[in-house]
Amino acid sequence: MPCMGQKRSGGGLSTAQQAAKFLGVSVLAGVVLAGIALPAAGALGLSAKGTASEFDSLPGELKRPPLSQRTQILDANGGLIATVYSRDRQVVSLKNINKSMQQAIVAIEDSRFYQHGAIDIKGILRALNKNAQDGGVAQGASTLTQQYVKNVFVEEAGDDPTKVAQATQQTLGRKIKEMKYAIQLEKELGKDKILENYLNITFFGEQAYGVEAAAKRYFSTSAKNLTLPQSALLAGLVQSPTTYDPINDPVTAKKRRDTVLQRMADLKDITQAQADAAKKAPLGLKVSKPKSGCITAVNGAGFFCDYVREIFLNDNTFGTTRAARVQRWDHGGLTIKTTLDPKAQASVQSAISSHVYASDEVATAVTLVQPGTGKVLAMGQSRPYGLGKNQTTINYSVNRNRGGGAGYQPGSTFKAITAAAAIEQGTSASQVYPAPYKMNYPSPVSTCNGSWTNTDGSTVQNESTSEKGPMGMKEATAKSVNTYYVQLISDIGVCSVTKMATSMGIQRADGKKLDQVPSITLGTQEVTPLTMANAYATFANGGVYCSPTAIESITDTTGKQLAVPKTSCQRAMSTTTASTLNTLLKGVVEDGTGQQAGLTDRDSAGKTGTTDSRYAAWFVGYTSNMAGAVWVGDPNHQRKMIGITIGGQYHSKVYGADTPGPIWKAAMTGALAGTSSPNLPTVAIQDTSNNGNGNGNGNGGTSTGGTNSTGLLGGIFNSTGNSSNGRSGGNGNGNGG
Repeated sequence: MPCMGQKRSGGGLSTAQQAAKFLGVSVLAGVVLAGIALPAAGALGLSAKGTASEFDSLPGELKRPPLSQRTQILDANGGLIATVYSRDRQVVSLKNINKSMQQAIVAIEDSRFYQHGAIDIKGILRALNKNAQDGGVAQGASTLTQQYVKNVFVEEAGDDPTKVAQATQQTLGRKIKEMKYAIQLEKELGKDKILENYLNITFFGEQAYGVEAAAKRYFSTSAKNLTLPQSALLAGLVQSPTTYDPINDPVTAKKRRDTVLQRMADLKDITQAQADAAKKAPLGLKVSKPKSGCITAVNGAGFFCDYVREIFLNDNTFGTTRAARVQRWDHGGLTIKTTLDPKAQASVQSAISSHVYASDEVATAVTLVQPGTGKVLAMGQSRPYGLGKNQTTINYSVNRNRGGGAGYQPGSTFKAITAAAAIEQGTSASQVYPAPYKMNYPSPVSTCNGSWTNTDGSTVQNESTSEKGPMGMKEATAKSVNTYYVQLISDIGVCSVTKMATSMGIQRADGKKLDQVPSITLGTQEVTPLTMANAYATFANGGVYCSPTAIESITDTTGKQLAVPKTSCQRAMSTTTASTLNTLLKGVVEDGTGQQAGLTDRDSAGKTGTTDSRYAAWFVGYTSNMAGAVWVGDPNHQRKMIGITIGGQYHSKVYGADTPGPIWKAAMTGALAGTSSPNLPTVAIQDTSNNGNGNGNGNGGTSTGGTNSTGLLGGIFNSTGNSSNGRSGGNGNGNGG
């Protein structure tokens, strides 16, 4: 005879263990039958000494978190961009769930649901006695109400595997908790509401939570329109969604469905004839695959969708901690209306696909924004959103803390920032410098924290030997002359440039501070297309910078409006400075390096940029009502754009003008189609350089369709003085230019 407290060699429980189990069951049964609160049990201390007071120490109210549901992300016109969710669920009322579905779930899961109370005493006593004999918790005898309580625990656990395990552990303690909360809920909600909640919370397999999602997943219909055979199949899934999955094992699923149908007939919910007819019906699956996440976004807006998500998860507007924001996002049930303009987005994707292929060695990213509001209108790139070949989940358009990478050197597009800083502090736009083909960096140069000294004899040169001065700011900007801008920043100091950049929202993509070095004027600091597009929008907006914004409104399932982050606007420069930059940058697209980007139907302005060794090429430009930035390059900063094929076109060298420029023009043209753009305000610039044999009386400063910007610019562009036609350096970009 085995010792007391040990298992017999053949399995089963010792006499002592059987006695303890039976005693616990007896105590529990006695209390249940007495109609009072159940004593603590199992993991909660079920024993012969258990009392009702111990059980009463459990929390009196079951916290029911809002059910996680799908979130819809919409464009500015209300069109669907993407549906995202941690759990695919759409809550519906009981009246929108077919009666056959209600009957089927009750028949197979808790046939006496409408007859017994919150707990089924007969079932509990039978199950507890069986479990005590077997030494486990093989039988549950849970009512629908108890199952609903368990699902609430699972829902609250979210995706935390430890909490999920705790919520589903097969212990007497958990059963007791279910019972107490079930009693509470039946008093509070009533049978029909509990059934409704149960059908909305239950997992039906294949990522479908709730009967509405399940109806769509398996049959591409709604819960309201389910047929009898369909209802029986879904009801049969609940016990084991994996075992009875009709997609992976239709034979087993049909057997389970037929079991449900027969149970419904036995309970007189349907006639035997109806059951027999339904059993003969094929499964009739019409599967809708799960469609969740930014990968499903339309018009290539996956990266914009991801940007919206990153804003939500990183902005205190949506929760004081990241954990709280993640929980709010995962619960979903939101309708997020964004700033995305579907026409602009379609135009961006069309421009990208016609110039850069997903399989190319290099990639491109394009972002369009609205001056004066900071609204992000479009965002796209050549490598699609995803994890497959030639795909990526890194958003090239945004900073690292918004889902992007380390950014890319903007090259000579940064010269406009230096020009704005110089003019804002009083430098004349007619300022002339010698601007030789090659020179040493001037030294020392003042910075925000002292000065920079050229200790190693660093030099800078222009793209072509023909690009040399003396020349004024307009010509130097149009031709993107490096040596001019190095002399300019040396005179005004690096600090004024970095302060201007900061006031225009320019920050490094990696979050670090801008370096205090004169080479910053040539675009050595790594930034993103969104940053540069929004900075140039400042010129279009009369010198007022507005921070980017992507979310117009958020509404929850009750129709309540949530607070959303708003754009913040601040004056970065005077209107005169902004108008002067308009004049300089109009010259770039009219007869400078950016001619291939210039729009023909309205005022436009912008700047090309190409980095050292041609790792990146840019065009950033704007009209009065839209600004955009285009970057082309290797995201890994390894492939030089020399002797390279992009979009089927071979390039011995890539310039900001020949690839980014045409992409920008195509994107802007489509985005602005059918609209008008007021002319950009400009100023007259008297350029006093003496480079060439012209007489200086040309009228090259008049802007096409512009606003009285005639300047004394003749004679500096060519040997004849015909300034309106003399600019021939359309492809002139220097290192960093």
